[in-house]
Order: sequence, then C-alpha cells, then structure tokens
Amino acid sequence: MTAPDRTTTARAATTTVTTADPVRRWVSARLRIMLWLLLVMAVALGAVAFATRSVLLRDADHRIHGLLVQETEEFANLAQQGVDPRTGKRFADPDALLRLFLERQYADPDEELLGLLGRAGKVPAKRVQAREVRVKAPLAEDQEAYTRIFESKDSMGTLHRSGGEVRWAKVSIESRPGHPPAAFVVAFHPAGEQAKANDVFTMLIAISGVALLMTTGIGWAVAGRILRPVRLVRTTAAQLTEQDLTRRIPVQGRDDVAALAETFNAMLDRLERAFAAQREFVDDAGHELRTPITIVRGHLELMGDDPVEREETVRIVLEELERMSRIVEDLLLLAKAERPDFVAAGPVQLGELTADVFVKARALGEREWTLGSVADAEVRLDAQRITQAMVQLAQNAVQHTVAGQRVTLGSRIEGDRVELYVADTGPGVQPQDAQVIFERFRRGTARRGARGTGAGLGLSIVKAIAEGHGGRVELRPTEGGGATFALVFGDPGVPDGDTILLPTLDEPTEEAAP
Repeated sequence: MTAPDRTTTARAATTTVTTADPVRRWVSARLRIMLWLLLVMAVALGAVAFATRSVLLRDADHRIHGLLVQETEEFANLAQQGVDPRTGKRFADPDALLRLFLERQYADPDEELLGLLGRAGKVPAKRVQAREVRVKAPLAEDQEAYTRIFESKDSMGTLHRSGGEVRWAKVSIESRPGHPPAAFVVAFHPAGEQAKANDVFTMLIAISGVALLMTTGIGWAVAGRILRPVRLVRTTAAQLTEQDLTRRIPVQGRDDVAALAETFNAMLDRLERAFAAQREFVDDAGHELRTPITIVRGHLELMGDDPVEREETVRIVLEELERMSRIVEDLLLLAKAERPDFVAAGPVQLGELTADVFVKARALGEREWTLGSVADAEVRLDAQRITQAMVQLAQNAVQHTVAGQRVTLGSRIEGDRVELYVADTGPGVQPQDAQVIFERFRRGTARRGARGTGAGLGLSIVKAIAEGHGGRVELRPTEGGGATFALVFGDPGVPDGDTILLPTLDEPTEEAAP
C-alpha cells in the first residue's frame, strides 16, 4: 500500500470514529431506561396474553372432552338399559334406538348428534337430530367425513377437514341378525371456542398496546424525575472549578439516587477541604517564610567587610535557615495528615510508650520532670506519631515554664477512654486562647519562655495526630495552676476531632523523676 493510500485509510478511520462518538452520546440514560422498560413490559404483557390464550384453549379442550364423554355415556347407558316403548323390551333395532335418543336430545351450539346406519356395499345412511344444527359446515352434510368416522376403529378422535376441525366421539352398536351395523356419533366444532380465545387474546394485545403507550409517557416522566439528581451531578461537575467548589446537590428521599447525591456532596466536601488545605499550606508557607527570607536578604545586602560583622551575619542567616527548615518540615507533616496512611496503628504497650516518652522529654529542658500515673494495657496506636505528639506537648510545656517548675507526663484508662497527658505548672491558657492555639500559626497571649523560636505549628501537629487516630485533644487547667494537654482516644461521648475545655481532673499520685 502506498503512502497516499495509508493516509486515506487513516483519514477514513478517523472519520468513522468521529461519526460514531455523537451517536453514543445521543443514547442517554433516560432513553436506555425507557427502552429496557418497554422491552421488559412488552415481553411480560405478551407472555401474559399468550398464557391466557393457552389457558382458555386448554379449558375449551377440557369442556369439549367432557361434553363428548357425557353424551356417549348417556347413549351407552340407554343402549344397555333402555326399553323400546313400542315393544316394552330391550332395543333390538339400532334404528329405533338412535331415533329415540336423538329425538330426546338438544345439541349445544357447535355440537352435532348423529346416528349412522351401515348399508352393505354403500356409504352409511344418516339419522340427524330433528333440531336445526347451528354450525357453518355441519358434519352431517360432509359424507366423506362421517364415513371416515363410521369406519374408524377408534372411539374418539379429531378430524381435520376443509370445513374446519371436528372433535368427535363414537359409540358403536353391535350388529344383530337382520339389522345393519350402526353407530352414535357426537361431533363438536371447536372453531367457536377457539375464536373466543383468540378474541380474548386480541383484546389483551390491544390493552397491552395501550398500557405500553401509557407506560411510555409515565415512565419517561418518572425516569426524568429519578435521573434529575444525576443530571444535577453532571451539571455541577461541569461547573466546578478549583476556585469554586461550593456548589452542592440537594438531597431528597432515601433511595439510591439520594445516596449518590450524598456521596457526590461528600466527595465535593473532601475536594474543597483538600484545595483549601493546599491554599492554606501555600499561604501559610509564604507568610511564615517571607520573614526569615527578608531577614536573610537584608543582612546579606548590608554585610560589610568587618570579620565580626560577617560572623554575626552568618550566625543570623544560619538561625533563620534552620527556622525555615523547621517550618517547612512542620507544614509538610500537616499536609501528610490529610492522607489515609498518615497513621499506621498497631498493638502498643501503653506503659512502655509512656515511659519512653518521659525519658525523651527530660532532655528538653531543666524542669522538675515527674512521671504520673502509668496505665498497663495494650492499645492500638501509632507509637511514632504518639511519641511525636507527646514530645511536642512536652516542648510546649517547657516553653511556658521556667527552670524548677514541674512538668508531669502520664497515661490512664477509664472504661473505653485512653488518655495520655502532659501537665505543667506554668501560667496556663487564657479562656479566649483555648480554641485558637490549635490553629496554624496562632499563639496564645500568655506565653513565657522562648517566644521567638516557634512558628505556631506545634499544637496543630498534635491535633492532627490525635484526629488521625480518631481521637481529640483536650485542654484543661492543672490543679494549682498551669495547663494540662491530653490526647484522648476511644471516648464516644464527644465527636472525634473536637477540642474541648474541661474542668480540672484529680491528678494521680506523682513520683519525682530521679
């Protein structure tokens, strides 16, 4: 194939794909629902109509069979037990028997009663009931047909002829000396019963057609109403942008569509929080990093040739770079807190964890370190994250106390409530600061110690770690003055993630650290 041919083929293929796409988009979910609904209803209604016709035909067959049996049994009973009124004796002449029985009978519509007498070498003669037969093509006028029945060895059967189907039953009369053979025949023409069944079938088909038309209109409206939330989802998704994630879908009812709307709204909530966290991260990073960058730039621009001045400038620059590094690490940690793998919980011995944290915290500053109550139990926690949070709380206590003041670490279990706490005897937290201190880059108004060393991210990290475990941070005053921060897990009384201010709890018996 030449290059132009390949190009032409490629263009043709592209044209085919492009033409097929709009067709696929045109078949909407609403139309597909309607088509499937109509197909299922058409099959169901058709099955009902055919089943009804089959039942009617079966009932007609049963009635016809019962009628044939009844008539033949009545004739047989008369032939065996009846008495000829002319002689007062049993019937000896088949002709007399047939005449008497036929004169006393009244055929139902579509029914014929015939008495047939044989003649040697000729077709049988017939004796028909005197009452007029109400069928279009009576068997009595079809010599070939009733001859076949007369000569048949069966007592019951079905005869197919050009004038229509005939169901028949026969009682043969034994030939006697001087009398020809004879037979009593009951013939039923089922065309009328079959026509009634077909009329019912036609009526059901017509009703089904009307039902399908009504279903089309009602189903179209109902499908549109049911799919309205789906269209809202599509419209809302099309209108969403990174700058506007506030649109939500109204939730109505308790069905699957309402659950879809709730799920979509929850997804939008997560997206909004994710974008908000991203913007907050960028804003916070820019806000906090701008100051040390400005300080570094200013000192470098003003740095002279004096060795002492250079040494001082290098010291300041290194301190600011170290502070920027801590800020970046803390912001990255808070950003990871939104990920599902932020916390990897596992079985932990709470007593060992408390003791390890206490040993690590003692190196943070010259304080009166005290190990309070220690719970001896196995719990599911992320030991590294809990250690990080508790060390951060201990660092916070060091910053708000001075040398010689007491800082207590401990753990306790009360029912299903697991608690790890850090209590200090510093100035405490002002009521107006109880909530804001857990926000990023927010500091309380009653700080003591190294004021300029933190960026206001420590308690935010602690809160993120607690919420990552499904718990919360509680702030309560320490007995005798100060603040107690506690990580609480497994208490169903308060929603996860809330930060609350509680009254003072009785502190356990404390032992001074060696």
